[in-house]
Amino acid sequence: MGESKRTEKTRVLVVGATGYIGKRIVRACLAEGHETYVLQRPEIGLDVEKVQLLLSFKKLGARIVEGSFSDHQSLVSAVKLVDVVVSAMSGVHFRSHNILVQLKLVEAIKEAGNVKRFLPSEFGMDPPRMGHALPPGRETFDQKMEVRQAIEAAGIPYTYIVGACFAAYFAGNLSQMVTLLPPKEKVNIYGDGNVKVVFADEDDIAKYTAKTLNDPRTLNKTVNIRPPDNVLTQIELVQIWEKLTGKELEKTNIAAEDFLANIEQMEIPHQAGIGHFYHIFYEGCLTDHEVGEDEEASSLYPDVKYKRMDDYLRMFL
Repeated sequence: MGESKRTEKTRVLVVGATGYIGKRIVRACLAEGHETYVLQRPEIGLDVEKVQLLLSFKKLGARIVEGSFSDHQSLVSAVKLVDVVVSAMSGVHFRSHNILVQLKLVEAIKEAGNVKRFLPSEFGMDPPRMGHALPPGRETFDQKMEVRQAIEAAGIPYTYIVGACFAAYFAGNLSQMVTLLPPKEKVNIYGDGNVKVVFADEDDIAKYTAKTLNDPRTLNKTVNIRPPDNVLTQIELVQIWEKLTGKELEKTNIAAEDFLANIEQMEIPHQAGIGHFYHIFYEGCLTDHEVGEDEEASSLYPDVKYKRMDDYLRMFL
């Protein structure tokens, strides 16, 4: 279905193209054969890493288009060049929290009138299910909802991609906070460690994004990234690592009330992180609801051979 349509190249603009997920989406769009544009913003200044990343995209065949969030007309001109806009603006408190800047993009898309689909920056927990979330972390979900409401009020066609923990932040460290590497001796287990969580390699998230953005099946839908082999409890993740290393880790179970104790005394980004971890590992917010096959990325795109977590963890050996 929709294969004939795909012989025509889809023109895609990636906003936030030099960011953590954005750079992967650019590469995935190019690999998928989309005519790929990246927004270069004047704010880049002397950020040499970002400039070099943009130049590397150009080498791969991407087109650079200039535009600024402080210049509405420049955004309108940029979106007029394409069929689809994908935003990967950062939405985490310990980096830059830029979710609401996307409202300016919504305004530009609305005025341009030619965009067939907008994929706002999502890629995490499903915001409409997070109305109960703890502050200050809930700000992320409230702001994502504000962006969604603006998209829908403007009648802009959309796809929302949600539902998985980024492997680099949650799998390599066996879901430990304040580190990205696997623990050597001891591991903290959230509750009994038996709540199901979804893990996904960020490159796979980008591949699914590149495939869904012009798929008629996903128009005005939420697509969940929930690859069945990567739906694991924290204990199962730890056991995969123990099997790979042949070494058992000393486990400490942390009760929910202890995990949330003293949260008010922490820095805001850490408070946000604690809240998000709580919803994922204690409440099971990624897996506490059914997702149909027609809304799940790995069943929509079985050709993506997604990375399993044993393979992922092998990198750390």
